[in-house]
Amino acid sequence: MSMRGILMALMLLGLLLSAAPGWSAPHTPLTVEALSPLEDPAQRARYERLIREIRCLVCQNEPIADSNAPLARDLRREIRERIEGGSTDREILDFLTARYGDFVLYRPPFTPRTWLLWFAPILLLLGGGWVFWRVLRSRADKPLDDDEAWSEDPEPAEDTPR
Repeated sequence: MSMRGILMALMLLGLLLSAAPGWSAPHTPLTVEALSPLEDPAQRARYERLIREIRCLVCQNEPIADSNAPLARDLRREIRERIEGGSTDREILDFLTARYGDFVLYRPPFTPRTWLLWFAPILLLLGGGWVFWRVLRSRADKPLDDDEAWSEDPEPAEDTPR
């Protein structure tokens, strides 16, 4: 084997060994959730409902129930501890919104600060409908067959090259 072949084999071996940690199973630390599920079915149902209503602030497009982000794990633990401590759902949601803002909720409250958020789809739909109506009205005023445009652009004579 030539020196070039040995060097290529060593580089390939180095690449394979550097990717080896990626082959192992991901390490998931044991959390409070994994160690002991809530025993009371009512508390378990509240917990499941709440972690589906809270947005993951890291992922931003999924609830904390589906996220593996460290912040989502912390929020699930916090919600669990508050449920076990006797807090109501409103108290838990108030705590989270005071700490992280209304963005943490999938269904933000209807307040003056969030009116644009709630009314934006309706306003956009009305605005698009108004533009569509205006375009149709402006086209309705124009004739369907414009004979003048054809008379200004005569056809080329047979003997002229195209």
